Amino acid sequence: MKGQKSRKLRQNCSNSVGFRTNARLASKLWGRLSVLSRRSLADLTSHHGLSIASGDLQLLNGRWYVTHAGLLRIATRRRCQGIRTALQQAASDPPANRWVFKATVYKSRCSSTFVGYGDADPSNVTPTVRGAEIRIAETRAVNRALRKAYGIGLCSVEELGWISKPAETGQSSQANRFNPDTNGQHNGQPRLRDQLCLLIRQHNLDPNLVKAYAAHFCGTETIKEASRDLVESFISHLAASAKEDLDGLICKLNSFAHPPEVQQ
Repeated sequence: MKGQKSRKLRQNCSNSVGFRTNARLASKLWGRLSVLSRRSLADLTSHHGLSIASGDLQLLNGRWYVTHAGLLRIATRRRCQGIRTALQQAASDPPANRWVFKATVYKSRCSSTFVGYGDADPSNVTPTVRGAEIRIAETRAVNRALRKAYGIGLCSVEELGWISKPAETGQSSQANRFNPDTNGQHNGQPRLRDQLCLLIRQHNLDPNLVKAYAAHFCGTETIKEASRDLVESFISHLAASAKEDLDGLICKLNSFAHPPEVQQ
């Protein structure tokens, strides 16, 4: 009995330290957290051991989302026996690049199985991963099956449908600017600023140089004046450049740095 209390106390202390670390890093990445966000983060830390530093969680529009990496870490800690995926050919449409997968999670040899389905096509994936719809569909299926198996109520980042809107003309085009108040949010879609910040953090880029490069790319004085379509194109370009030639991208960004003033 005494040993159980000691283990429980050590676990509570460990969870407390984990939450403080998560909360401190979250504030650095996304600014001051609301009371609700802090409570949710505390619950996610204590119940599932999710770590922001390990990339298990993302905060978008004030809501927490679990990542594929985070779900796999939970499955590993819980000693998941296996995951099986299968392409659903009858529901897929290869010419349209639409794919549907079924994933089955086996928590243990004797437990029930947990099934999840995932779909992806050009209309519900971000422009940065166009052409990889078949992999996105499989990832979404695995994520949904894992969330069912381990009782994760959060939606995963990979399940979000980031739909690109067609170019608009006239007054509607003027209204469709990258407004700092909405951050490019339309119809509940994740904000463009969040996508851009994610790339900056992922590749350790200078935010000010990225903003200058974005304005140059979009042909505007500042990125705030650019249309949503132009900002989406820049984000796609930035992601591709970072993946193909990160050193070259950093050199390009450095070209937008202001030279130091010469004191006379």
